[in-house]
Amino acid sequence: MRSRRVVLEILVGMCLSFGAVAVAQTNSGPRQTPVGPGNVVVHTALGGFILGYDIDQTGTEGILSEAFALANGDANVAVETFDQKTGKIIKVIQQQSDSKNDFVTFGIFGNHVALTEFEHVTSLYVDKRLYGVSSPVNSNRITGKWTPPLPKADDIITSMAVSQTSSSTAVMAFENSVNNFSSYVFSSNVSANTFGPVFQVTDPVFDHDNSPVMAIDTATNQAVLGGSNGCYGCTTEIGMVDLATGKLTEFEGLGFGFINGIAVDSNTGIACTATEDDFSVEFYDLAKQTGIIVVLPGATDQSQSGLDVEVDPIHKLFLVGQEFSSTAARGSSIQVFDEQGNFVESLNGFDLPASPAFMALHPSERAGYVIVTPELTSLQSFTY
Repeated sequence: MRSRRVVLEILVGMCLSFGAVAVAQTNSGPRQTPVGPGNVVVHTALGGFILGYDIDQTGTEGILSEAFALANGDANVAVETFDQKTGKIIKVIQQQSDSKNDFVTFGIFGNHVALTEFEHVTSLYVDKRLYGVSSPVNSNRITGKWTPPLPKADDIITSMAVSQTSSSTAVMAFENSVNNFSSYVFSSNVSANTFGPVFQVTDPVFDHDNSPVMAIDTATNQAVLGGSNGCYGCTTEIGMVDLATGKLTEFEGLGFGFINGIAVDSNTGIACTATEDDFSVEFYDLAKQTGIIVVLPGATDQSQSGLDVEVDPIHKLFLVGQEFSSTAARGSSIQVFDEQGNFVESLNGFDLPASPAFMALHPSERAGYVIVTPELTSLQSFTY
């Protein structure tokens, strides 16, 4: 039976921030700082659309993959690094011209290690996936291979938990089969190319066809999952998979509809999720299996739901992407909360896509990058 040990607490009377300057409360008191989109923009080297990106949270570079579509249906594809301060491309580290193949940047993990997927296509569909590491990312080259223990060669990795403060991350994948949508998870030290045991996630609410989301709690060595059947009014489920034993612990979540994003501060054991139907965000104490739910500031309907969720563990903040802003007359926003669920500030003036747009953070700088619509060929810097 699923646990219902959850405390529901609707927070109201929230303050809104409509300008480009916000007053935020920090541990040292109020600060007044320009926040929102910055002046640095990263443009892809070939002018193609971006297929994954990340920045080094304790370094100076970022990495992205791109594909420039050609009239014949093929593409010019590349992997390239860029300077976080200037946005300039540093080096195209892999490139193919007039190709059916593509590259996908999975992210940066552990100690400055970037991971890129190479998808090989012979005819119409991907028939082989290979994985290259850049260790460190500022070597500006592919330095080795990553060989995940996928049960079948054509299984598909759907998610890798954001994890640059630990040597280990969590990986979620599923069997590429029309008859089996079961998810499975395992841990990996990307730099060392080592892996933990592979565990199937037994609750079908976390099956691939239900679009589950995943983060990692490195303090407890658990993959933290968020899932829902997605129907209007359907409840949510939070699952924690022990990456050493495979034990699945669950409790019923707050909010309704699909969970669009999830992040965990491993230092405090606090998780944050964004749910679709009720345009809300939820904050959970994972150890106690309790939480609170907060409507996004000014949100009045499902179009203003939160999407990607990322954590700044230094300043104890969660950032929530929002395609249709609830705090500005037009465009997209990033809404910022503290770990107690208090609204901190709105970053307005973005153009985010409909699918969750990854917010690549540099927490010590209170800065980051996010992709820009409609072309999807550039990354926009921002501060918070």
